[in-house]
Amino acid sequence: MEEEWMRDRALLRDLLTRYPLWTQQQYAQVVGRSISWVKKWRKRLREAEAHDVQVLISRSRAHSAPYPSWDPRVEERIVEMRLSPPENLKRVPGPRALLYYLARDAELQALQVPLPRSTRTVWKMLHKHGCILERPKPKKQPLKPREPLEEIQMDFKDVSTVPSSESQEGKRQHIVEVCHFLDVGTSVLLGAHAREDFHAQTAMQAVIGFLRAYGRPPMMTFDRDPRWVGSSSGRDFPSALRRLLLCLGIHPNVCPPHRPDKNAFVERYHRTYAQECLQIQCPGTLQEVREVTETFMQHYNWERPHQGRACRNVPPRVAFPTLPPLPPLPQMVDPDAWLRTLEGQIFVRKVGADGCVNVNLVPYYVGQQVAGQYVALQVVASERTFAVWHGSTLLKMVPIKHLQGQPMPLEDYFALMVQEALAEERRLSASQRHLQQLALW
Repeated sequence: MEEEWMRDRALLRDLLTRYPLWTQQQYAQVVGRSISWVKKWRKRLREAEAHDVQVLISRSRAHSAPYPSWDPRVEERIVEMRLSPPENLKRVPGPRALLYYLARDAELQALQVPLPRSTRTVWKMLHKHGCILERPKPKKQPLKPREPLEEIQMDFKDVSTVPSSESQEGKRQHIVEVCHFLDVGTSVLLGAHAREDFHAQTAMQAVIGFLRAYGRPPMMTFDRDPRWVGSSSGRDFPSALRRLLLCLGIHPNVCPPHRPDKNAFVERYHRTYAQECLQIQCPGTLQEVREVTETFMQHYNWERPHQGRACRNVPPRVAFPTLPPLPPLPQMVDPDAWLRTLEGQIFVRKVGADGCVNVNLVPYYVGQQVAGQYVALQVVASERTFAVWHGSTLLKMVPIKHLQGQPMPLEDYFALMVQEALAEERRLSASQRHLQQLALW
């Protein structure tokens, strides 16, 4: 590259000698450079001798002159004004305010010393004298390594390349989505389910299909998507999915809000999936999404090198050709086992005009004397009841409804939880329609 630049500069010097009356435009056309380039190098070449080779060499753009040293009295005055604001200023002056007062300082004007004109220079002086402290850099702690199949992260990925059909009414946020299941300990993608209608019921079916295929992992991590947690806040009564996992002995790990780093492995896979699959293949239908997803899943697990700590720059299934077996699903399930994990938990509800509150879509009569007020329902798991509190007053003990009371076969339990997930979806849809109507009003 440097040789090409020197060749063009030598050509310009030859043209300046042979055709001194040419215009800058003519020089630029022959050399193949811009007019500004011709202006700069014509000036340099005319100032040098006719056969000077050094002038053709590029010049460094680095700052060569030493930085000016400021008078110590200027720095002392800046620090003094920082510690004792002038003219009864009721705040600590920053670099911009200090520049204003420096230009109007009578003592410095009498000394006729150069004053800084940049806020960056003032900031450096303040930092030099300890008036501005650097924020401590947070130390990033590496994630605790997991054993294979110890934790499964799951999340939805929207496929934005699929257009909405004309038969769909209104604007839909998600046309086609893919539900991914990824193992934290090995970075192996265990499952990818593409659908057009992911809601609480179909999400539950995807999780059940994963559990049938692999068994019961110790932990499953997911975010606060209402299709997972049931309510938009994720702090309400446990959703059908969380109750199912608890009854099967799986810990449901719900990520805190605005913390995608707690679901980092599947989020990182989503980025890879979007950049290396969706943005290249651009599937336009559900069937195309399923085909490219299945192909990319094989490529990701068996062919694509993974730079994760566990894989060490080899594909995940090459690093872990065999995965340890997980405990199988039980034949009989206690459908009320989730209640023991809620011992002492409190749910706050507002009493309606009829004296009832709703918990998990089920009404409980509290009393019309507290209508319009808030009550707290505390879980007493040993007695399978809610203790209803109004302030510090215990109003009553009400039995928790819709408990099964006895173990049931696994398939019957799955069917029951799918129906409860469907009820959650209907409640969420009704709530969204209500909010839309309020917005129109």
